[in-house]
Amino acid sequence: MSQASSSASVHVRAPGKINVYLGVGGRHDDGYHALATVFQAVSLYEDVIARPAADFSLVVRGVDDPSTVPLDDRNLAMRAAKLLAAAADFDGGVALEIRKSVPVAGGMGGGSADAAAALVACDALWGTGLSTARLHELAARLGADVPFALHGGTAVGTGRGDRLNPALARGRFEWVLVTSDEGLSTPAVYGRLDALREEDGALADDPPLSLDVPIPVLQALRSGDAGDLASSLHNDLQTAAVHERPDLERTIEHGIRAGALHGIVSGSGPTVALLCAGPENAQDVQSALREAGLDPLHVHGPVPGARIVG
Repeated sequence: MSQASSSASVHVRAPGKINVYLGVGGRHDDGYHALATVFQAVSLYEDVIARPAADFSLVVRGVDDPSTVPLDDRNLAMRAAKLLAAAADFDGGVALEIRKSVPVAGGMGGGSADAAAALVACDALWGTGLSTARLHELAARLGADVPFALHGGTAVGTGRGDRLNPALARGRFEWVLVTSDEGLSTPAVYGRLDALREEDGALADDPPLSLDVPIPVLQALRSGDAGDLASSLHNDLQTAAVHERPDLERTIEHGIRAGALHGIVSGSGPTVALLCAGPENAQDVQSALREAGLDPLHVHGPVPGARIVG
């Protein structure tokens, strides 16, 4: 295919995510870990604008330190655009603009949201017309969180997190996020988890290589009761993340004292997600944390995945 669509640009918005449950199995020979997780997409978004171009280029806006976001093939959005072009036999390019709101290296899948948005935007811009299943297949080749950013909502992820099954989540859950100016390296956090398990004498298959999400987590989501979900929040990476950043545990404790039901490190961190009883409770928690000098955000979930807007 060599003809792009006539659109001057395509604007796609994709959400960040919280792992309301994250179980991590032993490290496989390929270096990856088996996961059992529940993703929830929340109302903190990445915006990607795709414009016709002869070659591939990328600009990023909304970050304090531009050096934290690569503009070459290390960027998932750039890789997504080139992967789609190769899959569709498209011989043109695209100028991508990313407007970031999800914290960089914050454990909320911001780069994965960029990649999902780039796939949807380029598919529309170029008129490639790939099926949802084909886009999902390409997304899975880019990273474990990218397929979820395509679909959004609430989902159970297994394998590396890329094998998705929708999870029924009634109602709306209110979260207060506490972001950090200093990111955490996902490989470093997984490496710390492996080291901690070795120190404790854990075997390579303990925890097991295949995992399941506990039934109480799924029941809490189905009930729509924030209190039930609060008692089920869990993240195997949290101990490792706190080992790297002890202040994260203090932030969770501060949030609970401010009235949150419970808190968790999001993914590999360092963003802390505090689950609240409702919108007013979330606003109270947000205000208390802001007065303490933190930078809290009030979001809700679940929300849809990557969508064309405007």
